[in-house]
Amino acid sequence: MSWSQRIDRVKPSPTLAASARASALTAQGISVINFGVGEPDFDTPPHIKTACIEALHNGATKYGPVPGLPALRTAICEKLQRTNGVTYVPHDILVTCGAKEALFAALQVLINPGDEVLIPAPYWVSYADQTLLCDGLPTIIATDEAANFKLTPPALRRACTAKSRVLMLNTPSNPSGIVYTHDELEALAIVCAEKNLWVISDEIYEALVYPPATFCSFATAAPQCRDRTILVNGVSKSYAMTGWRIGWAAGPEAVITQMGTWQGQVVTHACAFAQHGAIAAYTGPQDALETMRAAFQERRNVMAAALRNIPGITCVEPRGAFYAYPNVTALLGRSVNGRTIATSEALTEYLLEDAHISVVAGEGFGTPGYLRFSYALGMADLKEGLARFAAAVSRLRV
Repeated sequence: MSWSQRIDRVKPSPTLAASARASALTAQGISVINFGVGEPDFDTPPHIKTACIEALHNGATKYGPVPGLPALRTAICEKLQRTNGVTYVPHDILVTCGAKEALFAALQVLINPGDEVLIPAPYWVSYADQTLLCDGLPTIIATDEAANFKLTPPALRRACTAKSRVLMLNTPSNPSGIVYTHDELEALAIVCAEKNLWVISDEIYEALVYPPATFCSFATAAPQCRDRTILVNGVSKSYAMTGWRIGWAAGPEAVITQMGTWQGQVVTHACAFAQHGAIAAYTGPQDALETMRAAFQERRNVMAAALRNIPGITCVEPRGAFYAYPNVTALLGRSVNGRTIATSEALTEYLLEDAHISVVAGEGFGTPGYLRFSYALGMADLKEGLARFAAAVSRLRV
C-alpha cells in the first residue's frame, strides 16, 4: 500500500519510541530506569486541577473561540509583560493543543514548498520532521560542543540562502540544556534582520533555568525583529501539565490570525476546560515553579557530576530544562559479549537490554555520538540509573 510522499518523508518521534520500549519492559516486570522521559515527574499543582474541575461542573464542555478563551489570552499577555517585559494584546495570542501544535501551525503559515527552515543542531526531534510535513527543507546548522552548542552569527549567516525563510531557536534547549544570553540573542537578531528571516522561538522551558544563567526571551532581546518573531510557550513543563495539551503562540496579529485560520480547520480549539486550568496556572500562586526548579537543579548537579566522572565522557553543563547531553563518541566501536557498539543508537539498545536504563540516542537530535538523559525523575532512581550506566560502560572493551 502506498502513502503520501509527505508522510513517507517523516519518522516516528524517537523520544516517544524510547519511552514505549521502556514501558514494554516495565510491563514485563523488569525494573527500568527511564531517562528518556520529557516531562516533569511532579503532579500538577492542586489549585490548577481544582479550577479545571470547577470549570467542568460549570459547563465548560462546549465549543469556544478558536484562538482560545479571552481570559486565558489576557492572562498570557499579563505573563509576558510580568516575566519578559514585552507587551502583547489578546489578538496577538493563539492558544493551541500544546506547544508542538503552535510550532506546526507557525510553519504551516510561514513556509511554502522548498523554503528552508534553519535548525541549529542539536535540536528537538520534531523540528525537522514538522518542516518536512510542511513541504519545507530542514537546513541543519552544526554547532560546536566546545562553544556550548550555541549558534553563532557567522554560522547563521553562512547557512542562509535565497530560500531561507525561518530560523528555529530553542532556549533553554532540549536536548542540551544550553541557555542563550541577551547579548547572544541580540547578535543573532542582527543577522535575522539582515536576511529577513522569521524567527520561531521555542521557550517552553523558560521557567527551568539554573543560576548563574538567566532566561531572556528573543522578543526581549530583539525588539527590531518583533514583526517577524513568533514566541512559542505553554504550561506543560513549567506547571507539570504535559497531558493537558495547552500551549500558545505570541506574535504579530496578522500571522496569529492566519495560524488561527489553520487551527480552526484542524482541531477547532484547545480543550475548553483545560484552558481554565491554564488560566489558574498563570494567575494563581507561582511558588510551585520554584519548588520544581530547585529540585531539578539539585538533580542536574548530581547527574552532571556523575557523567563527567565516567572516563571517555564529556558533558556540556546544562543551564536550563531538565536534560543532560553527554558526548559518548569515545565509547563507540567498543564491544561487549562479542557485540560491537558502533553507534549511539546501538548504545541505547545495549543500555536498555543489559542495564535496563532508557536513554535517547543523539541521532534523533541531529548529533550522532551523544545521548540525552532526562533528570525529571526522583533522586533515588536517578542515582540508581547512573550507577547502572557507569557499570554498563565499564563492561565495554576496546
